[in-house]
Amino acid sequence: MLPNAFKPHQVEKRNLIRLGPKYDGGYIVHKKSLDKITSIITCGLNDDWNFEKEFLKKTPLCKVVAYDHTVDSKFWLLYSLNNFLNLLLLKKLKVRKIIDVFKYIDYKLFFSKENIHIIKKIGKKNNSKEISINKIFKSIKKNEKTILKIDIEGDEYKVLEDVKNVETHLDHLIIEFHHVKKNLSTIEMFVKKNKLLKLIHIHGNNYSPVRKGIPDTLEMTFVNKKNYLIKAKKSEYEYPLKGIDYPNLKRREDISLNFYAR
Repeated sequence: MLPNAFKPHQVEKRNLIRLGPKYDGGYIVHKKSLDKITSIITCGLNDDWNFEKEFLKKTPLCKVVAYDHTVDSKFWLLYSLNNFLNLLLLKKLKVRKIIDVFKYIDYKLFFSKENIHIIKKIGKKNNSKEISINKIFKSIKKNEKTILKIDIEGDEYKVLEDVKNVETHLDHLIIEFHHVKKNLSTIEMFVKKNKLLKLIHIHGNNYSPVRKGIPDTLEMTFVNKKNYLIKAKKSEYEYPLKGIDYPNLKRREDISLNFYAR
């Protein structure tokens, strides 16, 4: 079970929308954000920009700046070779496997013109290999409405203070927390002490195990309370939300979340 602080604020389902696939890589945002957002800062890219791509289809004037030091020329060489060999070995062709072979082309097409991928690690330093969230947001104009999306495989705990420093710039924060049981108190403190960003959605990522009722990985969406009408009362919905949430790994059952007061 999760502490009651992890239970989102009550937001009507009609105001929540899923962008990205109905499996891993899809995230929930407030529907009204589609009329507001001018930029998405993505920290952690890997081989998946489906969320960003779908958001831009609905909000074409938005731009994406992504940071991921692991997605470089070596990454794409190994990725393309691996997927091509897997395709040759498959007796029955699968659509997603065929698409993956051409993923690099899609990457080059998406990250062109307004959209940028910067090969740097998100951290505390600012140099040729690493950049801080504070530094990133120094170039963001005050009137911009920004989504900050973070999935950096456990390093998110190193930058939570930086996130608090830039919260006034944020319209949405989408963050994936890893190793949740070990960091439960840290996450709870972040949720409770954040005066501006309010939790509106939570989902357990079923790629990771559940330890004593606590998913090892949680996906959370926060919104800036100045930009949305957020009720003080906690959500009465059951999670995962039917028709909105889907298991990250299709062949496994989705994770039911329960909360307790403490």
